[in-house]
Amino acid sequence: MEPRNISEVSEFLLMEFSEGPELQPLVFGLFLSMYLITVFGNLLIILATISDSHLHTPMYFFLSNLSFVDISFTSTTVPKMLWNIQTQNKLITFEGCIIQMYFYILFASLDYFLLAVMAYDRFVAICHPLHYMVIMSPRLCGLLVLISWIVGVMYSLLQKLMVLRLSFCADFKIPHFFCELNEVLQLACSDTFLNDMVLYFAATLLGGGPFAGILYSYSKIVSCICGISSAEGKYKAFSTCASHLSVVFLFYCSVLGVHLNPAAPHSSRSGAAASVMYTVVTRMLNPFIYSLRNKDIKGALKRFYEILGRKGQLCWGK
Repeated sequence: MEPRNISEVSEFLLMEFSEGPELQPLVFGLFLSMYLITVFGNLLIILATISDSHLHTPMYFFLSNLSFVDISFTSTTVPKMLWNIQTQNKLITFEGCIIQMYFYILFASLDYFLLAVMAYDRFVAICHPLHYMVIMSPRLCGLLVLISWIVGVMYSLLQKLMVLRLSFCADFKIPHFFCELNEVLQLACSDTFLNDMVLYFAATLLGGGPFAGILYSYSKIVSCICGISSAEGKYKAFSTCASHLSVVFLFYCSVLGVHLNPAAPHSSRSGAAASVMYTVVTRMLNPFIYSLRNKDIKGALKRFYEILGRKGQLCWGK
């Protein structure tokens, strides 16, 4: 096949989970339900954090940012897939694919950084409780989030520019329901050595760096908890980071499941199904983990519902 210049590429073909038309309504309903639950659950956490003054702390500031990123991350991939199923059209324009890939990389990078920042927040809260509000000042919290956004934007922009330099063959089938970077690179006819090097280097630095920070923070947390004499004190200290630890475990297990899945190289459908865990399911479960295991969040949500109920009564009364 003769490679064609990137400027001649007009569209890619996204694969679905099932070729059977009888299963398409089931897939559509399943993904629509998961998407709505994800958006609604994370939006509730954001609104509860904003509306309740008790949650105006660094921990919940980072949590609300994580919820916003999860909504944005899921909205980057799922609506397009739902639209393709509804219209029976698997095509995505080249420009749309590049935009989707850009925001996918951006919000995935932000997930890594925010989880590491939240681990550092828990480390300061448990190991340096008397200096917590001094260390985790509003300025530092804002700076940590800003740096995360800057690095994420720069990295996703770099990957976008690296893809734009490639030429592609005539086969534009992407074995995923979205434009995943690795799959797009495999379609290139030109040399992708530089792209691969940047990808592996970034995976080591931007993926391994935050993970190392999380491991370091929790090693210090475990050391501090072990130094607490009473069992009640140990339980109370651990409970403050249990939700975050659960999200980290779920997040990294799903990432490793996608990238280390032995069936993925041999079955594109298996790889796409494995990616659902990382792209959709984990973002849907995060609000449940934080709301079910966190008394502050449950209390804030209860007060938020009461405020909405009173406002609803006033509106109906008028």
